[in-house]
Amino acid sequence: MQLLWYFWIYSFLGWILERAYAFLVQSGRQERRCLLLLPLCPVYGLGMLAVLALPPMGWLSLVFWGGVMATAAEYGVHWACETFLGVRFWDYSGVPGNVGGRVCLPFTLAWGPLTAAAVRFIQPGLTSLTVPPALSWLFLLLFTADCVCSVQFLRTTRSVNALRSWNGALSSKRSERGRI
Repeated sequence: MQLLWYFWIYSFLGWILERAYAFLVQSGRQERRCLLLLPLCPVYGLGMLAVLALPPMGWLSLVFWGGVMATAAEYGVHWACETFLGVRFWDYSGVPGNVGGRVCLPFTLAWGPLTAAAVRFIQPGLTSLTVPPALSWLFLLLFTADCVCSVQFLRTTRSVNALRSWNGALSSKRSERGRI
């Protein structure tokens, strides 16, 4: 279960990173690029699991291989979403050094130091993480339900925009309920 928690934690941190990046670049498009309800971007979790599978190495090697592994995960997730669901969550076609719009050199260069920093500074605090089994099973149930619903929604609509609109409508309803 510990690997699942690493996946979920890094997926959540990826969601935060996506939001922070959109805010910093003042993107007009700050929609979610992840699941229906949970604030998780699984591509980040998968990328970090790939990086954590690397053998111990020095900082520069970790920067290089971290960038390679995160980019490989990003490419694989993009390919799988496009192949099996008919959707593209992101498109780097306009970015220099892109490969089919799936990955690009500027983000590969960013993933290296980010993954190395996560391994050096975040991961040590997570290694002693203990979560009650009941909480792990509950979160697994929520995550699985969200994934099943998201995949079914995308397979039916083949539209990331529809997913974002549906998710945005849910967020608006939650906000309205909070104001009453």
